[in-house]
Amino acid sequence: MSDVPPRVSLRFPRSARIVRGGDYQRIIKHGVRITDGVLVIWAVANGLPHARLGLVVGRKHGNAPRRNRVKRLIREAFRLSRHNLPPGIDLVCAPAGSAETLETRPLTLQCCRESLEALATKAARRTPARPDGSVST
Repeated sequence: MSDVPPRVSLRFPRSARIVRGGDYQRIIKHGVRITDGVLVIWAVANGLPHARLGLVVGRKHGNAPRRNRVKRLIREAFRLSRHNLPPGIDLVCAPAGSAETLETRPLTLQCCRESLEALATKAARRTPARPDGSVST
């Protein structure tokens, strides 16, 4: 055997995304809300063997190019940290604060990764498993 560790896929497949509007509503309404000053996360168990990500970045975070940059940073943080996140959890992420906050303390990939990993771990501990074992895809 080889001492080389197995390769970890760093892709962001469709199965790792929350795409339905109904799923967003369910997660925000029934999920656990946690924040740390960088990100706000709503989390709920999904019954899948992996975590899924959804993004919410409203107009208060700036114009379209700025909002798209924020979404790219959070998406990239999730993609790179996906294998470190707890399995079986749906996460809806939004930047904490407003456009002015992002001006004075800009988001970086590193701070997004650290925040996402810490908040997802905390949320997984506070999120009960789905009692019926159902999965929302």
